Amino acid sequence: MAQGAQTGPVDVAVPGPVQVNFRELVIPPGGATGKHCHHGQVVGVVKAGTLTHYAPVYPGGVHVYRTGDSIVEGKGYVHEGRNEGSTPLVLWATYVTPKGQPLAETDLARCAVQP
Repeated sequence: MAQGAQTGPVDVAVPGPVQVNFRELVIPPGGATGKHCHHGQVVGVVKAGTLTHYAPVYPGGVHVYRTGDSIVEGKGYVHEGRNEGSTPLVLWATYVTPKGQPLAETDLARCAVQP
């Protein structure tokens, strides 16, 4: 089991009908998710390792999440997760996505906020 906490409220509002998916992502050292966005929202927990998250929602454009930290990704903005550490990154993520949309959108032209 993995557990994380948020200091403030978490609002997940995705117009229905929705699909809810859970994934375990394992990213080796030096690996990355690739640039993408979401049409819905993602709530995740870093089960192991370190996630370096590049996104325009952070001051300076980057935030580091460590084991036990939780992350909430909103819809529309382009971002990328990288494992810049020396051990595998394990991220448990729950996706709440409009039915029929991909969990991660890699066609950046379909993202609401361009890179």
